[in-house]
Amino acid sequence: MNSLRRGLYVLTDSTLIPEDQLIPAVAAAIAGGAVLVQYRDKSGDAAKRAWEAQDLVNLCRPLGVPLIINDDVALAAAVGADGVHLGQDDGDIAAARAALGPGALIGVSCYNELERARAAEAAGADYVAFGSFFASSVKPGAVRAEADLLRQARQQLHVPLVAIGGINADNGALLIEAGADLLAVISDVFGQRDIRTAARRIADLFEKT
Repeated sequence: MNSLRRGLYVLTDSTLIPEDQLIPAVAAAIAGGAVLVQYRDKSGDAAKRAWEAQDLVNLCRPLGVPLIINDDVALAAAVGADGVHLGQDDGDIAAARAALGPGALIGVSCYNELERARAAEAAGADYVAFGSFFASSVKPGAVRAEADLLRQARQQLHVPLVAIGGINADNGALLIEAGADLLAVISDVFGQRDIRTAARRIADLFEKT
């Protein structure tokens, strides 16, 4: 099993990052301290998704930063990514494990549901993600979670906890203190002019808490 480091978890977004800037943007985020990257592209362009995911594998692997593919087990297997992130309707953990192998990282969205997280851990998830903790421009209609959910999860679960949703350098410390091992961020990294500095501001929160 891959081990996960505490820290900044960046998720790409094709609406924020021009196609020709994906690799430089992710490289800047890693230079700023990101310890985990998720390729998240909701377009239906299979060819584009395939070559972008492969380019990201080629960037991340030499740097020792795992690359996770959002919602697409077949793509993760095809490009040799380090794992996959599964939402509510994205298939089960056992099928993903069978396709990707015992060493793959499999994360599961658990929204505001502790019971879902317990079930995911029991089924072999490598991390569980809760949120949205704050208002999110990426998913404005997302269910909201409270920081106390992380405290409860920290007492009951043994896998790393990911917090997501509207997180930035000003509010992230609250979630780390509540028990988050990773802060998943989109806009406050990739929506900023200086991606490396934006990433560093959030990554540094883990040094202070």
